[in-house]
Amino acid sequence: MVTLRQFAVPALRTNRRGGPPAAARKNWLSAVLSLRWVSTIHLMREAGRPGLRRRARGRPRREPGPLAWAVARVVVRTATATTRLVTGLLGTSPVAGRERISEDELRDLVAAATVLDPVERRIIDEVLVAGASLVREVMMPRTEVVFLSTALTTAQAEHLVRVEPHTRYPVVDGTHDDVVGFVHLHDVLLRPDEDPLVTVGELAREVKRLPGSKRVLSALTEMRREGHHLAVVIDEYGGTAGIVTCEDLIEELVGELHDEYDTPPEPTNAGLPTTVDGRLNLADFAERTGVNLPTGPYETVGGYVMAALGRLPVAGDEVSVTVAPVEPVDQTPGGWRLRVLALEGRRVARVTVAAARPAES
Repeated sequence: MVTLRQFAVPALRTNRRGGPPAAARKNWLSAVLSLRWVSTIHLMREAGRPGLRRRARGRPRREPGPLAWAVARVVVRTATATTRLVTGLLGTSPVAGRERISEDELRDLVAAATVLDPVERRIIDEVLVAGASLVREVMMPRTEVVFLSTALTTAQAEHLVRVEPHTRYPVVDGTHDDVVGFVHLHDVLLRPDEDPLVTVGELAREVKRLPGSKRVLSALTEMRREGHHLAVVIDEYGGTAGIVTCEDLIEELVGELHDEYDTPPEPTNAGLPTTVDGRLNLADFAERTGVNLPTGPYETVGGYVMAALGRLPVAGDEVSVTVAPVEPVDQTPGGWRLRVLALEGRRVARVTVAAARPAES
């Protein structure tokens, strides 16, 4: 609905700024014409509403017919378009006066809002932070994804999915870079035909693909709109970098979600020393340990250890960290020490974080 605020307020603001008389007269004329058109539209809309017009006692109320509604609709739209045209010719915009709010101002409003509890403030802050997160930061890497070949029969696939904790499995035709779809656990275990010779490729469903550089919020919105629960993450070279689910994206916003089938989370120590997973990203590592690792061509603690060593790590390798800590951890004289506890293949699985011993004089 066209409002007086959209036209009169910009004119008043222009006059207060001390514009030239001609511009002031033009803005005031725009405001007066806008007020006249808005009043006309308002009266026409009120007159078209049933029950608002006075009628004599005992006289039956007459509802406007389809023709009257059509004529009123055309007149209102014409008046609205004419108002926009006149104000445009006079140098005023219907959207003038609308102010855009920055992210810092939005954070200040959230912090000052008394109707929000601490949990709601944390969720809003996580949503704002997740706006800068990328899909590749929350995905499951391809080295940990269980792929099924299109040539597998359902009887063969059944033995594989029964020992795995997942419900959806990407289907590949050849290498892991040739993902043709995915199958659900029900497609393999609860088949209506019960034909053991049916292949996984025949049961594969269409899978969504997302670039690893896509933002988390936009990816979640797109997957929800299109009805996809799983997506294959593609790297800059066109290969498969991993997979991501709606649950992964939501957990990035509101925190970890656990159900009755998940393993209980490991207890986290507030101080040092502590042991963390090598897949932990740098932001979560800084939040858990208070040690802010330097940024570089890596996204996890295991990647930092590998980059600092300059080679593939082995169990027992140690890396020193001397960067500034994250509050409230105090700076230690010798910095911190990361020690590789265990490996899974060539990936760092467990890392111990402790204060480094000060160097002897």
